Amino acid sequence: MFGNRNVLFLIIGALIVVVGVLGYNLYQDRKQPEGLQINVGPNGLKIQGK
Repeated sequence: MFGNRNVLFLIIGALIVVVGVLGYNLYQDRKQPEGLQINVGPNGLKIQGK
């Protein structure tokens, strides 16, 4: 009985960690970069200050 409960807590804990890591990665991807942004494309070089 206690073994099943420990496995359940382990699975729930692992899911919480996975959701936290995925949320943090999504936040980092959507966050605007600070400082200078330099882009090189077909129209030439663009330098933007943020």
